[in-house]
Amino acid sequence: MTTDHASGSIRLALIGLPNAGKTSLFNHLSGERLHTSNFHGTTQEAQQACVRGCPSLILIDLPGIYALADHAPESQAVRAALAGGVHGLDKPDAACIVIDLGNMTRGIRLLDEIRAAGVGTAVLLHDAGRQTNVEIDEASASQVLGVPTVLSSGADPTLLDRLEPAIRAAVRHGVAAEAVDTDVNGAVERDTVGNRTADERAAAIGKLVTRRAKGGQSDRADRVLLHPVLGTLVFVAVMWGLFWSVFKIAGYPMDWIDAGFGALAGWLGETLPAGAVSDLIAIGIVGGVGATVIFVPQIAILFFLISLLEESGYLARGALLAGRLLRPFRLPGAAFVPLLSAHACAIPAIVACRSIRDVRERVATILVAPFMSCSARIPVYALLVSFLFVDSPSYQATAFVGCYLLGIVAALVTALVLRRSLLASPSSSMVIELPAWRVPSVVKAGKASAVRSGAFIRKAGTTILVMMIGLWWLSAYPVATPSAEVGAMRNQAVAAAEAGDDARAESMHAEADKLYARETARQSFMGRIGRTVEPVFAPLGYDWQISIGVMTSFAAREVFVSTMSVVIAGVEEADEGGLASLQIARRDDGSRLFNQPTLWSLLVFYVLAMQCLPTLAVTAREAGGVKWALLQFGYMTVLAYVGALVAFVAASAIGVGA
Repeated sequence: MTTDHASGSIRLALIGLPNAGKTSLFNHLSGERLHTSNFHGTTQEAQQACVRGCPSLILIDLPGIYALADHAPESQAVRAALAGGVHGLDKPDAACIVIDLGNMTRGIRLLDEIRAAGVGTAVLLHDAGRQTNVEIDEASASQVLGVPTVLSSGADPTLLDRLEPAIRAAVRHGVAAEAVDTDVNGAVERDTVGNRTADERAAAIGKLVTRRAKGGQSDRADRVLLHPVLGTLVFVAVMWGLFWSVFKIAGYPMDWIDAGFGALAGWLGETLPAGAVSDLIAIGIVGGVGATVIFVPQIAILFFLISLLEESGYLARGALLAGRLLRPFRLPGAAFVPLLSAHACAIPAIVACRSIRDVRERVATILVAPFMSCSARIPVYALLVSFLFVDSPSYQATAFVGCYLLGIVAALVTALVLRRSLLASPSSSMVIELPAWRVPSVVKAGKASAVRSGAFIRKAGTTILVMMIGLWWLSAYPVATPSAEVGAMRNQAVAAAEAGDDARAESMHAEADKLYARETARQSFMGRIGRTVEPVFAPLGYDWQISIGVMTSFAAREVFVSTMSVVIAGVEEADEGGLASLQIARRDDGSRLFNQPTLWSLLVFYVLAMQCLPTLAVTAREAGGVKWALLQFGYMTVLAYVGALVAFVAASAIGVGA
């Protein structure tokens, strides 16, 4: 035993089946905010933290496992942690096995394995379904299971007081255990603890539980929501309603933020002395960052609603439906979790692919995960669809759903091609634990939304800020010499002023300034770069200005909106400011910059393109080499280019608008 007698601290490992409630317990006792989910594979690595109000008790949250002795990466991680073989993580003094009352038999089997491995254990019977009025005789339950047992239901304020004696008893019981027994299956057999015994004990525990609510209504709901046809239609309808709500509700705070940043930029421009510093702050920093921050309400509302669906248990039903969808494309059901989480960010999704046992299936899932529309694409989608369908949340929501569906289809088709060629192997089956239906926690959903929104704001305040400063410099220098045409217009303005025609003088000055701004933009470093790459993107309908936005967004997708704000600033004058200047922006020939065919082309390009350097780095690490990252980048870029070309040509041919 490795109890730290000098400090009196106890290190307690939390172990259990996927979706048993380990991470929720960890967060409740420690005050941490680790992400929890109703899906297998969310927790991939061990996390540790002290219990609030009891710093001597250190909790170690381990990945959910079905068995200690199998070859799953999570099981290997748990065995390593219990043996003290994880760098930076002390060997636990005891284990707390978290068992869901709704899945006791499998939880008891896991308990038998942990006990047979020589680890001192306590049991926390956790009501993952959040049923009301749940009671149990803890002393009788301890006798049935043979270890100290405690019941938890929700955020119980007395839980720690009741759990601490059980933990200390588990520590005393495991004093003699110096290593984890590697022959777990043999040890279980020697202790005559078989599957039938686990069933009997689960039944005995069930008899001790009183006043549990019945699940008849849940069963009837599942018969509809898990139906191959009806369930899929309901899922699509729910997702459409979710995005409609995002556009409808977020419109108000977005207008406020846009107006606020516009007013701030205008005030700074008038207050600060005219010059480079004033332009940098008002245009480069406030204008650039503001063009991205404006989409925070949409991101916050989206993740708030998704968290409510996840908390209720509905998204776990979606996992089962998706498992049926994945099979024809030679992907395992376990790929659903990474692919779903990739809609938030592809990086943790790729890490979550470790839960996929087959190497070829794992690599295939890693390669297609970035096709899922991540949160970084939301500002781009929102900008483009708002220009396509002005003041129409229903059409905007439909276009948003279409973007997500296009990414999903591209991922599935690509996976099928890979699994029949480079990564061919037999498909594995899906195992998933359906959680009980729950009343979602608004507070918890709000915290999850705040975490996501905060991460986006921090990125806007760091990475995007630095890029905007650099882009502003590239767009402002070298300072262009006024052309003869600009000089002539200014002379005419002076002459009009001397003649007393102030209105004409003001108009001529404005035209001269606008022409000079265009000349500066064309002659700047950024203008030269844009014109260099313009021939590559011209077939897609992009001029040099949009080409700059596309090129910079290969570092981070969401930079496109801020880049366009900086590129257009000073060239187009819009009374409303903010996004309005982008909507009326013009090309050098006077045509609209964001015409309908170009918007459709951009939308398809951003759905399919790989534009995230950190994701490529994680792909190289998790897939097993740089070659896979290069394949991912090359294939997605070519597919995005071809798809955008088809969209532009098709939209131009049918004349959807200019």
